[in-house]
Amino acid sequence: MRFIPTLPTAARASRRKFICWLASFSASILFTSSSFAAPATSEVNTTGLAVTDDTVTVGILHSVTGTMAISETGSVQAEKLAIKQINDMGGVLGRKIEYIQEDGASDWPTFAEKAKKLLVNDKVASVFGCWTSASRKAVLPVFEQYNGMLYYPTFYEGLEQSPNVIYTGQEATQQILAGIDWVVEEKGAKSFYLLGSDYIWPRTSNKIARKHIEKLGLKVVGEEYYPLGHTQFNSVINKIKLRKPDVIYAIVVGGSNVAFYKQLKAAGIDMTKEKPLLLTISVTEDEIRGIGGENIEGAYAAMKYFQSLDNENNKSFVKAFKEMWGEDIVVGDVTQAAYLGPWLWKAAVEKAGSFDIDKVRAASPGIELTTAPEGYVRIHENHHLWSKTRIGRAKTDGQYEVVYETEELMEPDPFPKGYQ
Repeated sequence: MRFIPTLPTAARASRRKFICWLASFSASILFTSSSFAAPATSEVNTTGLAVTDDTVTVGILHSVTGTMAISETGSVQAEKLAIKQINDMGGVLGRKIEYIQEDGASDWPTFAEKAKKLLVNDKVASVFGCWTSASRKAVLPVFEQYNGMLYYPTFYEGLEQSPNVIYTGQEATQQILAGIDWVVEEKGAKSFYLLGSDYIWPRTSNKIARKHIEKLGLKVVGEEYYPLGHTQFNSVINKIKLRKPDVIYAIVVGGSNVAFYKQLKAAGIDMTKEKPLLLTISVTEDEIRGIGGENIEGAYAAMKYFQSLDNENNKSFVKAFKEMWGEDIVVGDVTQAAYLGPWLWKAAVEKAGSFDIDKVRAASPGIELTTAPEGYVRIHENHHLWSKTRIGRAKTDGQYEVVYETEELMEPDPFPKGYQ
């Protein structure tokens, strides 16, 4: 016969009290957990978006093939890193982010087609995408017609403001005008040769640049455009050498940069001597990987972000980026701006308490990100970001040395008076 010990009466009473306390404590834990549970899907998704009790689906739309892949691949990587980090923190409104990625293939009609698929068929809650202004202009009517929300990461010409777009890159006053002012004030530039790829962003940007140069009483001595993917720049390089501008103002885009800068060097133009000085608003560290640091050393770039920025936010970001994508990877301005997109969307969704596009739009102005790698950003009522302007000088290691930055954040002004 098995011996079963018995407890004294007082001990049995204490044991019963403990069991009752344990049951009460467990109930309180259950109540506390339920009070922090994700809000009901019916409350946060009233418009039929791809939101379940556990997940929310977004779209990624960039060129990973064609001439623009050299520039846009970094944006894809940054957006995926941000999504992973957000998911590791618990997601958005208790839901993990899933994504559907589409390839715009460096073709503007393809961008429009893929945007419609993401919004109409996939019903994504937001889209992070595009690079060129041509691709953005192609998808804009789609986002406005089907009421989607696009987070667009590229510095661009401005002259646009849509309720369906958050512009996480800089517009013209923050990049073009500020960059020209710097090269005139600091380098004494008086003459410029404008060069760009042949589509809306370079042409409109150079139109704004020309107006500003002429307003300053200075001179444009040449202006040329070449198709995307163009690789023969010797003719225009000869013109530049003949006209001897103080500044080559270069807005060459995508894979064409590789040929352009290699041919500049082969033609004997040493950018380290600054005669002429080269100022670009299109070459980030991403493009330098293809160009080669030795072929662009000494060139200046006007942007808001460089990988070399010395702040704790950026150090953590670069470290995480390399851990995810490889130690030899680099981070450029648009890549960083793309990284901001998912975080700004998360903040707006949580402020709104909903994934509904109209509610996210209404919640977006005033959203700030103190953890941005560039330092700090805030969404303006015009859907652009307050940010600093910086000038970097290219080094042989493929990085930029920051030689100038504005003291304060610059207010975005997509419709500057006198430049429209």
